[in-house]
Amino acid sequence: MADVAQHAGVSSQTVSRVSNGLTNVDESTRERVLASMQALGYRPNGAARALKRGRFNSIGVIMFTLATFGNMRTLDAIATEAAKADYSVTLIPLADQTLGAVSGAYRRLNDQAVDGVVIVFEAHLIDRGEIALPPGLPVVVIDSNAGSGYAVVDNDQLEGARLATQHLLDLGHRQVHHIAGPTTSFSAMHRVDSWRSTLRASGIEPPSVHHGDWSTESGYQITLALAADPTVTAIFAANDQMALGAMRALHQLGRDIPNDVSVVGYDDMEEAHSFWPPLTTVRQDFHSVGRLAMERLFEQIAAGGHSSSGGVTTVPTELVVRESTGAARGVPGS
Repeated sequence: MADVAQHAGVSSQTVSRVSNGLTNVDESTRERVLASMQALGYRPNGAARALKRGRFNSIGVIMFTLATFGNMRTLDAIATEAAKADYSVTLIPLADQTLGAVSGAYRRLNDQAVDGVVIVFEAHLIDRGEIALPPGLPVVVIDSNAGSGYAVVDNDQLEGARLATQHLLDLGHRQVHHIAGPTTSFSAMHRVDSWRSTLRASGIEPPSVHHGDWSTESGYQITLALAADPTVTAIFAANDQMALGAMRALHQLGRDIPNDVSVVGYDDMEEAHSFWPPLTTVRQDFHSVGRLAMERLFEQIAAGGHSSSGGVTTVPTELVVRESTGAARGVPGS
C-alpha cells in the first residue's frame, strides 16, 4: 500500500479508501491510484480486510447430490443471489446421507471462513430433528425439517401432491397409482403421505406405492409391470424424469396417453412441455426457494449469527395442466 501511495503521489489512507470502494475520493485521484495499483500489481489483502470487518463475503453450501433437477435449480438460484450480494459460494457435495457427514462438512466450511451455510439435504435424519451442528455459523436448511433450532425453506410438498392426486380424481379416475421417490427422501415421503391422505379423503384405499430412484429408467421399469394391468388408468410420478420413463413404458405397451392412462409428473422441468403428449405436472419454484434461503441467511449474518426469524418458510406449488391427463374411460364427456 505504501508503494502504491508513493507511486500515485497520495497518502496510504487514500489508497485504503480506493481499495475499499469508498466514495470520498476525487475521481481523478481514484483513477491515478487505480493506475498505480495496476502498474505495481497491487491487490488488496482480502483475508486481512475480512478479519478487520468480521465478514468474509462467502457462504458455504452443503448438498447431498447434484444429480437431481431440483437441486441444480436451487443451487443456481443460491449462486445468483450470492453474486448479487457480492458473495462467493463454496460447495461441498456429500457422498453420505449421515449427520456425521453433514457435521464434518459444516466444520470444514467453518475452517474456510464463510459467513453462513445453506444445507440442501433431504434425508430423514434431519426430518426427525436430530441434526446438531457445532455453534458459530448461521444456517438455513432447504428441503427438510431441521427442527425449531434452524431456519427452513421448502416448496409445499404436501399441497403439490394433493393437487396432482385430486386432479386425477376430479377427472373421474377411481384409483391413482403412485411412483414415489426413494424412501430416504424427505420430499418423496411427504408426497407419498399426501397422495394417500387425498385418496382416503375420497373414500379410496390407496394401492401399494412403488419406489423409484428419480431416474427415467426406474419410472420405465415400474410402469412396465404396473400398466400391464388394464384397470390402471392414472399414474402420479414423484418427478418429471420418472413420469417420462412411465410414458415410454405406456407407449411401448400400446396404452394411449391420456385416453387409456393419464400421467402426472412433479417439478415442471423445462422439457416437460415437450414430452409427448405434453406433461401435466406440479411446478416447484426452485428459484424462490433459493432466493428466500439466501434472504434468511443474510438476515442471520446481519444479526451477527442470531435471528428471531426461525421456523419454516413454505413456497407454494402449482398444478400445470397439459395434454397427458384426461377424463377416465366411461366418464360422461370422455
